[in-house]
Amino acid sequence: MSQKVVMISGASKGLGRALALDFAKKGYALVLAARGADQLYQLERELKKEGATTLVMPGDLSKEEDVERFVSLALAEFGRIDVLINNASIFGPGPTLLLDYAQEEMTRVMHMNTMLPFLVTKKVLPAMLENKRGVVITLTSEAGKTGFAEWGAYGISKFAVEGMIETWADELDGTGVQMYLVDPGEMNTDMHAIAVPDCDYPLAEPEERLPIFHYLATGEAPTGTRFEAAAFRDGLNEWGVGL
Repeated sequence: MSQKVVMISGASKGLGRALALDFAKKGYALVLAARGADQLYQLERELKKEGATTLVMPGDLSKEEDVERFVSLALAEFGRIDVLINNASIFGPGPTLLLDYAQEEMTRVMHMNTMLPFLVTKKVLPAMLENKRGVVITLTSEAGKTGFAEWGAYGISKFAVEGMIETWADELDGTGVQMYLVDPGEMNTDMHAIAVPDCDYPLAEPEERLPIFHYLATGEAPTGTRFEAAAFRDGLNEWGVGL
């Protein structure tokens, strides 16, 4: 199969949906997962109208059995995965002081935001290593390197994600599999509305944050690098590389 394959978690809305539509326009085959079945199937219908090759699966990828099914179906259908985008995450209950944070919410957010990219990446890696190439792009946040009051488990989970990807990048250096972190910045999404319910400043649309992902999909950037999507605009990235 000559067509490249991109797998995207959390693809039913927000940045994940924008990524799916954009990678389809670039000619990729799409493997998409999300918990929201109705929105995911609606996206599938839109993509198929445009002639895109798609495989979709509603499910919770923080659960190992759903990951096993999802990745196995993708490899059976396409034989390989060239690019994995770990996009799915949740914010949690909204702005909450850590002192008031419920234990069950801390457990839920940490599990979803850290175990999901861990499990999916772990399942995808063997095929990438066998092919001696592959790209894994994992979403992070400014809250993954700076602690912000009332962002609770979300920020803490992103600290963990950054450490995980840096560890994998070091372990896999020289294998042909590239690991990247992308901070998309503040965007007009449902998650941002939960995090900042009284936002009174302009926000970027998810479609404005896409160029960095196509650059990283080439695997040309140094593995383990952390990128800010806002630095990539007007077809030119911060190193002067045309996109």
